Amino acid sequence: MPSAIVTGATGILGRQIVFELSRHAPQWPTVHALSRSKKEDYPDNVIHNHVDLTSSADDMASKMQNVRGDYIFFAAYLAKDSEKEAWDVNGAMLENFLTALTKTGAIADVKRIILVTGAKQYGVHLGVPKNPMLEDDPWLSGEEWPPNFYYNQQNILHKFCKEHGKEWVVTYPNDVIGFANGNFMNLSLALALYATITKELGQDLVFPGSPTFYTKFDCFTSTKLHAEFCAWAALEPRAANQAFNVVNGDTESWQNLWPKVAKYFGLRVKPDQFAPDTKGYATQAASRLRLSSTPAPLESSSVTLHEHPPISALAPQLGLRDHTLTQPSKVEQQIDLVKWAQRGEVREAWRRVAEREGLQEDVFEKATWGFLGFVLGRAFDLVIGMSKARKAGWVGYEDTWECLEGVFGELGERGLVPRVK
Repeated sequence: MPSAIVTGATGILGRQIVFELSRHAPQWPTVHALSRSKKEDYPDNVIHNHVDLTSSADDMASKMQNVRGDYIFFAAYLAKDSEKEAWDVNGAMLENFLTALTKTGAIADVKRIILVTGAKQYGVHLGVPKNPMLEDDPWLSGEEWPPNFYYNQQNILHKFCKEHGKEWVVTYPNDVIGFANGNFMNLSLALALYATITKELGQDLVFPGSPTFYTKFDCFTSTKLHAEFCAWAALEPRAANQAFNVVNGDTESWQNLWPKVAKYFGLRVKPDQFAPDTKGYATQAASRLRLSSTPAPLESSSVTLHEHPPISALAPQLGLRDHTLTQPSKVEQQIDLVKWAQRGEVREAWRRVAEREGLQEDVFEKATWGFLGFVLGRAFDLVIGMSKARKAGWVGYEDTWECLEGVFGELGERGLVPRVK
């Protein structure tokens, strides 16, 4: 029976891989969960190991003497302020970890290494990509592009596996929907907090992101589906030495999801949410809560992304040279969520809700409002193809709304937002 090693075991994707493997104890009798801290109560077949992946290979090896596995799931990630820092730190974590396996001799047991990355592979943080995004799209690795740490990690992995005769798999999830204790870079949590506070303020739910993106398309990844894919890809012969997109299988838009979010939290979508005059949104709360003065108008924002959107790399071949899509893309927020979260009436509303419902009050301070603003503010389509995985035999599918609804429920059960009755 195979055994596994999972790094980043308390992260939003790594945590779910641990629990997916542990659900199938007869197939995966031993799962080593590696992280700097333990935030979970693991099943009996999971062994937690305190390992700091930012330490040296020698330090890691000293803590991994009894850590052995047939399959490695590398889901560790460390956010950094600059692309160069992310390249250096995340590349070093992977390289030092692999070196540590050779120092302990554990590499002799390894059959396949699964590396978790993301759709940043396609430059979605830089602007309009080519749609649909496919695994054989060229890497944006010329001098005109900022460093992409996923490319560094994949090059490290490919070189290591070639030298040691091991197989590899790489996954590209996008806009992940899931939950992890203490992990606040979470689209679902920030979205639930936004809706909860909107309700407390007596307002209709307004989409804070790009009015353009509201009717465009996006593809999401359930952490549970991604974990199931990783378990499948570890053992599937046709998956060897391949990179795969891993998204739910449906293509969604916020024009479809937003009314469902509103209904779930007992709200309605503001009928004219994209009307130029937003004063009504600010005064609505004032009248319902009988405030002595009207809150200041809500601030919008617009940020221009990289001078070359990803699609420009393929524009001549696609017949799109000098097309408007090759102009710099924008992230637009009709309600700047970072500034919204700093407003006095917003913070006071959260304090009231947290006290009344017995919630973890510090959740609001730790929520990544900038991350949600970016996800909702990209004014372009993000369509990710699943044909390669389907041809290899993968049949997994998840309904994105059902996935989001399930995570909202879990957040309520854990006391991060009010339970929805």
